Amino acid sequence: MAGPQQDIQPALETRLVHHAYRPPAEFESPAVPVHKGSTVYFPTVAAMRSRDWKDKSAYTYGLHGTPTSFTLEERMATVEGGQFCLLAPSGLSAITVVDMALLATGDELLIPDNAYGPGKAFAEGELRQWGIATRYYNAMDPADLARCITPATRLVWLEAPGSVTLEYPDIPALVAVVQAANQQRAEGARRIVTALDNTWGAGVAFAPFSLGVDISMQAMTKYPSGGGDVLMGSVVTRDASLHRQLLLCHMRLGLGVGANDIELVLRGLPNMVLRYHAQDRATRELAQWMQQQPAVAQVFHPALPGSPGHEHWQRTATAAACLFSVVFQPQFSAEQVDAVCDRLKLFKLGYSWAGPVSLVVPYDIASMRQQPWPYANRLLRFAVGLEAVEDLKADLLQAMAHLA
Repeated sequence: MAGPQQDIQPALETRLVHHAYRPPAEFESPAVPVHKGSTVYFPTVAAMRSRDWKDKSAYTYGLHGTPTSFTLEERMATVEGGQFCLLAPSGLSAITVVDMALLATGDELLIPDNAYGPGKAFAEGELRQWGIATRYYNAMDPADLARCITPATRLVWLEAPGSVTLEYPDIPALVAVVQAANQQRAEGARRIVTALDNTWGAGVAFAPFSLGVDISMQAMTKYPSGGGDVLMGSVVTRDASLHRQLLLCHMRLGLGVGANDIELVLRGLPNMVLRYHAQDRATRELAQWMQQQPAVAQVFHPALPGSPGHEHWQRTATAAACLFSVVFQPQFSAEQVDAVCDRLKLFKLGYSWAGPVSLVVPYDIASMRQQPWPYANRLLRFAVGLEAVEDLKADLLQAMAHLA
């Protein structure tokens, strides 16, 4: 006769996968928990069918958001003064998702001639292949923007300041040109959207939406990260319908950001404003000091009187980031200018900026722009890190000694 039935334990491997323990919920610390997962569990079929990730009210799949990514999106919306935020794998991918969400065959895109180069390359490559035209305007001349707008114009990019050369445009005047063009459009016609590359301002130097733009984009690789070790981008809006357009395109492209990268940005974000102002102060001191060096012909920095657009910066911004650019006197050859870079010890040769290490990159501006560049010599762009200013001055002095 059989004895009483005994519970049969699942195999160890099954118990490890389906372990019953759940830690208590009430744990809170400064660090945001890192949630990783492609699969998200649903308690019932009804829940699976009813959940909608688009308004952040529920979770459906890791690509569509986790508590970790939702937290960073909400904080970046706060940084920019917006309401809705998307995360992208890089600043460039943030630019491209805006372009692809808002443009179709037959449309026209307007970009400042001094805008970020890879964004222009995407327009000249993929967008052109898809039948989307691109025109370049002089960001320092709102009348030139007005001349460039046609009935086919659907998107206008803005950038403050210009990439590498750091000319600071009159953003409200450029936005006003677009708004006037929209008012002249027939009822029901698609309006022109303005998108600002706000990587330099980072939500600290000025409030982008107070200037009238529709979209503010950042390469979070720079200031929100601050460590020189993360690639990420953000797209922020205040317009719910515009955000939905961007969100659906973002979803169809399958764009996602890794939880560990989000963790690093969340860790750096609370001290971003402190880092921004510290690097701003150091950069202004170095830029003013470089102006006094006999070998230097021009220093570009929005907070310096005489730098292109300085008066626009004074009206709209309160800080000026970590970048300045230098053109040397015309008697120095390109090889001599390159040698300055090679002799630097604290300034490292490398792209990007806003990290702890100071960087330098030489540029041939004439080859990058359609509009004439008035200087024959190469330009050096400096990104100031967190080193002592006096040490950076000493490094620059020894690197420029051969120019004396």
